Amino acid sequence: MATVHLRIGDLVWGKLGRYPPWPGKIVSPPKDLKKPRGKKCFFVKFFGTEDHAWIKVEQLKPYHPHKEEMIKINKGKRFQQAVDAVEEFLKKGKGKDQSTESKGRKAPAKPMKIIEEDDEDPFKGGSSDKELTDSDPEPSSAQRLVAGTVSGFKWESSPASSIEPISKRLKIIEEDTGSTSIQAADSTALNGSITPTDKRIGFLGLGLMGSGVVSNLLKMGHVVTVWNRTAEKCDLFIQEGARLGRTPAEVVSMCDITFSCVSDPKAARDLVLGPSGVLQGIRPGKCYVEMSTIDPETVAELSQVITSRGGRFLEAPVSGSQQLSNEGMLVILAAGDRSVYEDCSSCFQAMGKTSFFLGEVGNAARMMLILNMVQGSYMATIAEGLTLAQATGQSQQTFLDILCQGQMASSFVDQKCQNILQGNFKPDYYLKHIQKDLRLAISMGDSVNHPTPMAAAANEVYKRAKALDQSDNDMSAVYRAYIH
Repeated sequence: MATVHLRIGDLVWGKLGRYPPWPGKIVSPPKDLKKPRGKKCFFVKFFGTEDHAWIKVEQLKPYHPHKEEMIKINKGKRFQQAVDAVEEFLKKGKGKDQSTESKGRKAPAKPMKIIEEDDEDPFKGGSSDKELTDSDPEPSSAQRLVAGTVSGFKWESSPASSIEPISKRLKIIEEDTGSTSIQAADSTALNGSITPTDKRIGFLGLGLMGSGVVSNLLKMGHVVTVWNRTAEKCDLFIQEGARLGRTPAEVVSMCDITFSCVSDPKAARDLVLGPSGVLQGIRPGKCYVEMSTIDPETVAELSQVITSRGGRFLEAPVSGSQQLSNEGMLVILAAGDRSVYEDCSSCFQAMGKTSFFLGEVGNAARMMLILNMVQGSYMATIAEGLTLAQATGQSQQTFLDILCQGQMASSFVDQKCQNILQGNFKPDYYLKHIQKDLRLAISMGDSVNHPTPMAAAANEVYKRAKALDQSDNDMSAVYRAYIH
């Protein structure tokens, strides 16, 4: 790659980790902000956001020579808003006076939150207060996030691009319903981009979801003690710095906050009430966070027994998949002890992109079952459409192409359908678990005399898939129920 000479005031395209290139301007960093060691880098202010970051020189491209190319390969609305901000900046003619930017400026009155990057981890961002001089573009809302994929543009030592946000800040939103949303920064962030709690964290259950959660907790600098029914699953995390607990009771007794993430209500109940279980380690002040997707009645029972021993209880099931868990992009639904929710803030930032506090115990379980009921029913309908297309002589790939150009387009549809067409049913979310969630959602509907005929029909299809030995495959293997 040819050497590019850049200086303060230059407009650039900046590439950070697995995120799409974004227009920005090289600016002077705050006087008290040290430049990262190692490769040469510049401090960049991104247009259309309030984000700043140290970007390595090999991840920077001059703005004008690559403008047309970048506009062609990135069609996202927020990307276009950022480009419009650059053009408005240039139109005002204030981008020409680079010398103003190169002169020393006073340090900001408020601390600046900096996006960081290293060679191994994707980026973790936080927005900052307005930092530049009047010659800089007016920043848009922190909600203007990156949308759209980028391909065909080669950057040195850069992972694949992503449609994930380039900016998220921690914020709490109170709604009329009493629910609260904490929208955290992208949780595959660098160490230092969030401050890990000084509380000792325990984690029970290292399955598809739990493994990704623990990995991200460790990456963010949390002190974590792990336990799993199959002990060898702990080995990788011990190598990454986790501590080993011999029993659930021992983990709880060693830690301030213990999370659990297991397969179903029976497993969740056994973990707490069984021999050497969680309850034996609970003491006044100990926090227990139930992340499993289970029914509200089981959640209420576990909450009661934990609090009866002086413990503090929070339910926090997660919406997502193995991939989203690994990327730290889960959505966390929490309910119960509000103070525990707040104590878990750095943990939720590490494992998820957003968390919601939904009030009293049981509300998170109810919401989670409704979400998974919709997802499971939708997946079954997609499989039905693919097989009907084949049965009527239509191209399944063309069906998918049309689907992904319409209102129902989503990464979920595209990924699941492509996997089906490739015969790839490696589990990202177990089929047996989505069937369990449908069953629990139907039962919940029965308890309030609410009909769930769509979910009931989908449940029967998943039950047929289970009878065809698809339980341990991905939920998309429901497709096989239609072809056998």
